[in-house]
Order: sequence, then structure tokens, then C-alpha cells
Amino acid sequence: MNKAVVEPSGYGGTEITRFNAMKHGILSRFTVLPWEDRNEYQALLTSLLAEHMPVGPTEEHLIEELAGILWRKRRLRLAEAAAYNHGLNNAIKPFRDTSEAALAHKHGGTGDASAAQAVQSTAEKTNADIRDMQEDEAMTLRALDILNSGGKHTYEAALAELREDTQQWWSELLEGDPDDPDDEPVTPDAECLRRFIEKKVLPWFENRKRELSNHPLIRDQAFGEALDPDKLERLGRYEVHLDRKLERTLSMLLKLKDMRSSQPDA
Repeated sequence: MNKAVVEPSGYGGTEITRFNAMKHGILSRFTVLPWEDRNEYQALLTSLLAEHMPVGPTEEHLIEELAGILWRKRRLRLAEAAAYNHGLNNAIKPFRDTSEAALAHKHGGTGDASAAQAVQSTAEKTNADIRDMQEDEAMTLRALDILNSGGKHTYEAALAELREDTQQWWSELLEGDPDDPDDEPVTPDAECLRRFIEKKVLPWFENRKRELSNHPLIRDQAFGEALDPDKLERLGRYEVHLDRKLERTLSMLLKLKDMRSSQPDA
């Protein structure tokens, strides 16, 4: 003897199972692309079925049409994001003039800023980088003061004051490249360390300050260049088409339901 199954939603089993044929319907086979998640589409279709409870093949077809329209609108959002990502990737490619264009009003632009770094950075990240650089610069200036004091063991004391990455930079210079005749000889003494700080480290700080201060401008420029009006216009026209189709399909479904509910019971 077969027992009636009651679903958690409160609908009788016969009311739910009559929609089982739609799980592998003809429309869904063409709506969901091979790389898309069929389970997500099925969840959307199931929720529409639960909302509208269609009766008959016509209403069921309209429900599946609604699911297809909403699924394509979701895909449209992905296409819009992909268009921006593609444009942004082109804007920050090497040898592009994004940085120069962003800074054209500042002394005719500059090519020392990285568009990719600016785009990948947030305001919080930039502020954190500025604070980190200021701490590094303060340590370097204290080291320079030690070197300028002329006391005993100034080289060791100044070197210990430098931050670890600056010490690593200095160590690499001391090792040098024997195959590069243009390398200036560097020796581990106070005078060479002073020249290193004054000629290499302090100018690096100045360049870094300018680069970080320009990040917001470069970021805005890159995102602006990423906008492709022609592509977005085509996507926008397609979205309008889907909206109109959604409105017509839903209107048709509601009319059928109204007609059915107004008919007297046989």
C-alpha cells in the first residue's frame, strides 16, 4: 500500500512530484552552459515552482522561461564584471601610459609609479604603506645621525639601527657583482654606509612618498580606462531585452492563473 509523502514545505507529495519532469526539461539543457552550476539553476527553478505552483504544461513552460530569463540576467552581471576586468587588465599592462595620464596635471606626469600596484592597493593599504615607510625612514635618519656623530663604533651602531630589509640591501652591495665593471667598490665602513644612505636610501624614500601619494589618482585613472562604453552599451541593450521578456512572461503567467481561479469548479 502506497503512503502519501508530505514534503517539509507543507505541500502534498503528489503536488511536488508532478514537477519532477521539469528537472531535466528541454529548456534547462540549453539554458545552463557546460561550465555553469546546474544545481544553482535547479535551485532557482525549484524556488519559482514553489512560489507560483503552476498547473498544466503551459504554466510550467512559463515558469521554466522565467528561470531561463533570471539565469541569463545573472550571467549578464558576470559578463559586465568580466568586461571591466578585461579593460582593467589592459589599462595596467606594461608600457601603458595610465600613470602618466593620471598625473598629467602634476608636472607633466611621471613614469615612476606602478599602475598595477596602485590598482591592487586600497586606501587602507596605502595608508599602512605610508606609515611603514615613515617608520623605516625614521630608523634610517637615526642611523645617519649616528654616522654623523663621529663616535666610536659608529658603523656597527648605525648598521644595527637600520631596518632588516635596508641591511639586506647594503649586504647585497657589499657582495657586489664581480662581472659588472660599473659597480662602485663598497667597503664595510662608516663613510661608505653614509654614502649609501644619502645617495640610495633617502632618494628611494622620496620616490616612494611620491608614488604612494599618487596611488588614488592612478587608481581612478585605471578604473576609468577599464570602462568600455561600447561593450557595456551592448550588455545594457541585452538587459533591457531580458527585462521586457521577463515582464511579458510573468504577465502571461499571472493572467493564466487569474483565468484559472475565476473559472467555476466543474
